[in-house]
Amino acid sequence: MKLYSSDKKESFSSWWLRFRLNYWPCVWCTGGKIQFISSDLRELHVSLKKNIRTLNRVGTIYGGSIYSSVDPYYMLMMMWILGEDYVVWDKAAKVKFVRPILNKVKIRFLITEELIEKTKQDILEKGEIVFDLPAKYEDEQGNVYATFEKTIYAASKEFYEKKLAAKKQTSAFKPSKGS
Repeated sequence: MKLYSSDKKESFSSWWLRFRLNYWPCVWCTGGKIQFISSDLRELHVSLKKNIRTLNRVGTIYGGSIYSSVDPYYMLMMMWILGEDYVVWDKAAKVKFVRPILNKVKIRFLITEELIEKTKQDILEKGEIVFDLPAKYEDEQGNVYATFEKTIYAASKEFYEKKLAAKKQTSAFKPSKGS
């Protein structure tokens, strides 16, 4: 069920992915629920509402649920889109809690074609890239409850493996603390 206006459609395979992710313990336990994944995996909608899993001591949605319910999606989407020739990691996140959440809120994750092309081009030129992606929890009226900035790292698999090998090589020559 789309939470935002979009011309994208959900296919059987993206519906099946959504179904499986919603019952994956690390997603289910957040209290967030994936409502839509586009067939091209470039758009994803999540809802979050107050329930027994998300309730905090003061009767609003717990900040840990707010953040954890958005945590993996940009990284996963970039992994799915770029494919197995690339390595993608979450590097950092910035969260701003704007107001307490008492009712259902929604968030949209969108990866544009321009971002994909720029990421691939930068990786082709530099081997790796770090970039930020914004998101926000809002209600149906557009009131913002929390904003997020996710920092994503992406690299070609070949570049990343060479980088890891070089790190291992240099750490092998460092004396241990007991020496």
